[in-house]
Amino acid sequence: MAEPGDKPSVLFVCVHNAGRSQMAAAWLAHLAGDRVEVRSAGSAPGARVNPAAVEAMAEAGIDISAETPKVLTVEAIQESDVCVTMGCGDTCPVFPGKRYLDWELDDPAGLGVEAVRAVRDEIRVLVEGLIEELVPDATA
Repeated sequence: MAEPGDKPSVLFVCVHNAGRSQMAAAWLAHLAGDRVEVRSAGSAPGARVNPAAVEAMAEAGIDISAETPKVLTVEAIQESDVCVTMGCGDTCPVFPGKRYLDWELDDPAGLGVEAVRAVRDEIRVLVEGLIEELVPDATA
C-alpha cells in the first residue's frame, strides 16, 4: 500500500455529491487507475447518486450505482492535494497550500440522461486534462 504523498490526491466537491463530483471521481479513478487517490464529497449531500448520472456513466462502461453521497469534511480537504469544486460557492473551506480548481458545469439534478451525457463528456475532458498535469505518464 502506498504511503500518503506517494501519489497525488484529488477531492471533487459539489453541493449534493450526487452527480458532477461522482462522475468526475469515477472518471479519474477509471482513467488514472491507482496513480491518483480519488475522493468526492458534497457540502449538502443528497440521499443518493443521481440515477441519470448512474445511467450516463454506465453507458461509458463505468458503474457508479453503488456509490453514496458523502459529506464534505475539513479532513477530506486537508488530505487532498487538489480540490476541484463544481458550483459549491463559498461553502467550501479554503486552506493554504492546497490547489483549488473550479469547474463550471451544468448541475445534472433533475435532468434526463440525454442532458447528463453532455455533462459527463465535459467532465471526462476536464479530468483528462487534470491527469495530464498530475501524472503525465498516466495516459501513456
